[in-house]
Amino acid sequence: MAMLAFRKRRLWGPARHDTGLGRAPRWKTWLRALVAGPVVLGVVALPVTAAAPAQAATSGTFAYVANASSNTVSVINAATNTVTATIPVGSGPIGVAVSPDGTTAYATNGNVNTVSVINTATNTVTATITVGSNPNGVAFSPDGTRAYVTNDGPHNVSVINTATNTVTTTIPVGNGPIGVAFTPDGTTAYVTNFIDNTVSVINTATSTVTTTIPVGTGPIGVTVSPDGTTAYTANQNSNNVSVINTATNTVTTTIPVNTRPQTVAVSPDGTTAYATNLLSNNVSVINTATNTVTTTIPVGANPNGVAFSPGGTRVYVANEGSSSVSVIDATTNSVITTVPAGTNPFGVATARVPVVAAATCPTGHVITGGGYQQSGGAVPPVETTSRPVGNTWQVLADNQSTNYTNITPYAVCAP
Repeated sequence: MAMLAFRKRRLWGPARHDTGLGRAPRWKTWLRALVAGPVVLGVVALPVTAAAPAQAATSGTFAYVANASSNTVSVINAATNTVTATIPVGSGPIGVAVSPDGTTAYATNGNVNTVSVINTATNTVTATITVGSNPNGVAFSPDGTRAYVTNDGPHNVSVINTATNTVTTTIPVGNGPIGVAFTPDGTTAYVTNFIDNTVSVINTATSTVTTTIPVGTGPIGVTVSPDGTTAYTANQNSNNVSVINTATNTVTTTIPVNTRPQTVAVSPDGTTAYATNLLSNNVSVINTATNTVTTTIPVGANPNGVAFSPGGTRVYVANEGSSSVSVIDATTNSVITTVPAGTNPFGVATARVPVVAAATCPTGHVITGGGYQQSGGAVPPVETTSRPVGNTWQVLADNQSTNYTNITPYAVCAP
């Protein structure tokens, strides 16, 4: 294939700022040419007490970074801003997304036409899904039951059933689909078509394109505001961001930014949007009320993916040229640290990974209840809850940053 030949012919090197990125997918070629407790208590045939095994995973907020040339996903702990795991995935990972419950991440592998399914509790790949050729963007539906993957080669979107990790249908869209985003109610998805300079609007109930919106030249990233009223596209070749009214599916204004914008993210409160500018090595900060750029933040070389932390206090920018992630304080709009990542990071996504620990009843017994014991140290946040999952009692902590390693869950078991 021409795209693969291009990857082999042009390596990463000094000429990349003029001619683009060597291992890039075809659309890149076009555009660049320009807690764990040791013992868990259980009650078996009450009131007799017996031990039940515990399984633990650290909770907290993490950033997942797709490293295109390392064929890995870096996991950054937001509490320490350090890489705590590096996950081997398929060849040429570009896009990454995390499920709404924080338990699963999907990474699109542009060179091998697959999606790697990552268990965020263990940071391991549990399945590989074959999709269309040259997959780029990926997004989960708000209820987590589906994921959409844009396939640049056949100009379509693969719809994945996340319960079975299988493609259930394929939706034709415009030429060169790249970015994808859902509305908060899950009824609509927006897909950028790089070649056509358009956005396809998909009715997710019928899996059909209901309208096509002309936007700027070379649209790449797309996102939808938390209230669902507005979509934003980063238009690489016209150096601007299109603002779309989702009620009318029309562009209401265009915001000039810097050179070669790639992706855009909106803060959880909807007041601010960040757009990465590939060739300016900075991020444009947009006031969404006035649709104007209020400041520009210098970051690493060739910034690409961008994501807000779930709490909105931090912003993570993947710098593919410097193989790093810039961490921005969203209150001061300044870079507070830079985290080394794999080689040539493209996509980035953030999530709260909720499972702190779990207790399972012995074989032949069923769970009738459970809870957790705090063995010292920090008190779990108020969001901490416990719930039965099958024959397991899980302790959950949807905290924003702190890791809890001192919570011991217990399961109440009966014959």
